[in-house]
Amino acid sequence: MEEKEEKEISRCALCGYTASGKFVGDICPECGLTYWKCINCGYIITAAAPPDVCPSCGDKSGFINITCYTPECGGPEHIDPRL
Repeated sequence: MEEKEEKEISRCALCGYTASGKFVGDICPECGLTYWKCINCGYIITAAAPPDVCPSCGDKSGFINITCYTPECGGPEHIDPRL
């Protein structure tokens, strides 16, 4: 019996866009859904790219991507609880 190779499909939970393989940078190319968390104060923002300065604390330390990209934590419309 021949094994079929399963192709990975990415589907954005927000806008429904689908693509073969992973989204580049794990960001949906259609809507840019990404959750960012300030590494200084923990402020969370949804944007295609993080701001240069945190709107909450004014810090320039940066943001980390905390978007969930696996079914185990609910997919892209959720925040990954491990981060």
